[in-house]
Amino acid sequence: MTDRLKIGVLLSGSGTNLAAIIDAIEEGSLNAEIVEVISSRPEAYGLVRAKEHGIPTCSLNKDIYADPATANEIIAAELKRAGAEYVVMAGYMRKLTEEVLLAYPDKVLNLHPALLPSFKGAHAIEDAFNAGVKVTGITVHFANAEYDKGPIIAQRAVAVREDDTLETLEARIHEAEHELYPEVLRWLAAGRVSITEERKVRISE
Repeated sequence: MTDRLKIGVLLSGSGTNLAAIIDAIEEGSLNAEIVEVISSRPEAYGLVRAKEHGIPTCSLNKDIYADPATANEIIAAELKRAGAEYVVMAGYMRKLTEEVLLAYPDKVLNLHPALLPSFKGAHAIEDAFNAGVKVTGITVHFANAEYDKGPIIAQRAVAVREDDTLETLEARIHEAEHELYPEVLRWLAAGRVSITEERKVRISE
């Protein structure tokens, strides 16, 4: 087996996408290792999930680390110390600034619950639902300094059903997230992901 892809995970909440990644690793379908989980909230349940699987954790209470630059300096240092090769944002609700982005150029992944460039921002599922679209979905992309705008790695469509409520649509969006995020990490672990000079992502066979 080739060397495992070493990833650091950033989260702020329950960590369901973290759980999906852990499951893929433990069942043997993802050749990766989570070297650290960092949360912006000490009470985030995602930290509990990590500790249950023996993954090192760190929390940065934004009431104490109110300055984003200071927090991101610590995050970058922690990830480097842990040996992370890629950074995976999994429901991380603070904006990453250049301290992390420059330390990990084109190696910070973000998951957005809509088909970018449509419905950017923090309320993407609700915005798409209220707009009456027939198809929405999810996007995994490389994060950069522009919010919700970076080279798109993968997308998956999710149909909006006639009988959907916001809650049922959210549930299917999350199901799609839990499938696609580990899949993208499999591509990275296999060395299949590259970025062209035009800043477009290519997935090799």
